[in-house]
Amino acid sequence: MSRLAARFAELKADSKTALIPYVMASDPTPEITLPLMHAMVEAGADVIELGAPFSDPMADGPVIQAAAERSLEHNTSMHDVFSLVSEFRKTDDKTPVIVMGYLNPIEVMGYQSFAQQAAACGIDGVITVDMPPVEAGDYVPALEAEGLDPVFLLAPTSTRERIKKLSEVASGFVYYVSLKGVTGAATLDVTSVEEKVAEIREFIDLPIGVGFGISDAESAARVATCSDAVIVGSVLVKKMTLNNGQTEQERAIIIKEISDILSSMRSALDNGC
Repeated sequence: MSRLAARFAELKADSKTALIPYVMASDPTPEITLPLMHAMVEAGADVIELGAPFSDPMADGPVIQAAAERSLEHNTSMHDVFSLVSEFRKTDDKTPVIVMGYLNPIEVMGYQSFAQQAAACGIDGVITVDMPPVEAGDYVPALEAEGLDPVFLLAPTSTRERIKKLSEVASGFVYYVSLKGVTGAATLDVTSVEEKVAEIREFIDLPIGVGFGISDAESAARVATCSDAVIVGSVLVKKMTLNNGQTEQERAIIIKEISDILSSMRSALDNGC
């Protein structure tokens, strides 16, 4: 059983909702990401979603676009992401890590080479934002051959036909984008989320994580009533701009701010309020 499957099974047995925070690798500096990953686990994260920077992050709003730019200023590559996860695995072999990024860097490496290196460093799954399931014929087998879960996105506009097609190739969990728009959008209609998640469950038996528009403990708890996981990104990435993260003290401030947000969300998820 994969780390992802084991973690979701454990949470289901305990009647808990997964908390999945997103951060961009090497944002605002390469030195912060590893201690931040460990701090997020201590604050209640069940799965870590680690962003791989790309120069044209089309699904992301200004906050995460800026994070990608800051990361790329350090020349962060996919190999640097692999190295980060390898270091993380030296002291944490249980927390699943999902890499989220775009297809171009993976295409450059080649599906097989990417999958082999990702699995070797301890990555558990991959979200490739601009890889639609209908075009994933070579991509999915390459990941699955190395024990990696291909995690796909669904949106409010996804048709029943698309949901059915995704059910044939997805594993790990399904990422439901709760808003029509990019990351960081502010308005979240929980009733609409509930209705769409119910439709998705007609075709897909995987855990469903909901992201986009979750900015505080209250919104996290509301989304948790209809999902298996709450995915939070932009509100955390905003904290990276508190300072430039050049000193240990500056990095400690960022890590504490993010940990406090996650701790409040964890409490809200566990207490249902």
